[in-house]
Amino acid sequence: MANLITIARLILLFVVIAMIHYQPVDLALVSMILLGVVFAGDGLDGWVARRRGSTSPFGAVFDIAGDRIVETVLWVYFAWERVIPLWAPFLVIVRGGIVDALRSMSYVEGMTAFGEKTMMRSAFTRWLTAGRFMRGLYGYVKAAAFIFLTGWVGYIQPESAGTWLERIYDLGAVYWFGWVNVWLAIALTLIRGLPVVFDAMPYIRAGGQPATTTAGDSER
Repeated sequence: MANLITIARLILLFVVIAMIHYQPVDLALVSMILLGVVFAGDGLDGWVARRRGSTSPFGAVFDIAGDRIVETVLWVYFAWERVIPLWAPFLVIVRGGIVDALRSMSYVEGMTAFGEKTMMRSAFTRWLTAGRFMRGLYGYVKAAAFIFLTGWVGYIQPESAGTWLERIYDLGAVYWFGWVNVWLAIALTLIRGLPVVFDAMPYIRAGGQPATTTAGDSER
C-alpha cells in the first residue's frame, strides 16, 4: 500500500505540472492544492508502512527515490519556466547523485538511510537528516516553496491582471515569505547532504567495501 501511495504521488505530480504549464492562471489554485497533496503523501506513505508493519529496505529506498524524483522534476521544471536560475536544479541534482551513491555503499551491510539500521553514526547527523523536527521543517519548507512557485508561474502571466493571483502576490509579505522558502529549501537540501558525506567516510576509506571488513578479508 505504501509503495502504491508513492506511485500515485508521482502520477499526480506530472498531472499538476501539465496543469501549471497549460493553464497557469485558470488552474493555479487547483494546482497549488494538488501539489500540497503530493507533499502530504510523503508522510502518508511512511505512516501507512509502519501502521501495516510492511516496512522494508526496498520500501525505504523506493520512498527516497520517489521524494528525489518529485524534488528534481519540480526544480528542473521551474528552472525551465525561468522563475528560478538554472544553477539551482543543477546543484540539487549533483547533491542527490553524490548522496545516493554514498548511501548505496551502506546498503551492502543491510543499513538504510533512516530507521533502526540507519547509516548515520552520530546523534547530530541523525538529528539533522532523520530527526522528526528537521524532516518536518524540510518537508514544510519544500512544500511552501514549490506551492509558492506554482502560483508565481500564473502570477507572471499577462492574463493574471486583475485576478486573485495579482492581489495576493503583490503583497510584500507573500513575496518575501515565498522566496525565503525557495532559497531556504535549496540551502537545507545542501546542508542535510553533508552528514551523509561525513558518515560515509569509513566506506570511502575502505574503497567501497563494507566498513567492518579488513583489507585481508576483502581480498578473499
